[in-house]
Amino acid sequence: MSTPDRSRRRRAIALRYNAATDIAPVVVATGQGELAERIIALARERDIPIEEDPNLAFALAQLDVGAVVPPELYAVLAEVFAYIYRLRSAH
Repeated sequence: MSTPDRSRRRRAIALRYNAATDIAPVVVATGQGELAERIIALARERDIPIEEDPNLAFALAQLDVGAVVPPELYAVLAEVFAYIYRLRSAH
């Protein structure tokens, strides 16, 4: 019996950003494996855009729920948010 490679388990991190109230994106949920699947399912049910980036997910998973995303990740998040805005504009 082999042990699962935990480094390959799917991760999900949910962020909130409201320009009127937040100084930067905030981590509102994080999980891996089954919990990650539940986070993703809830996002899909609520029509929340999903971006798959394992490296970004790994970096964000190091943060606690409620933590503000650090400036070092702003450039990558800017690309993700630009993608989300393009998706919303297309609808």
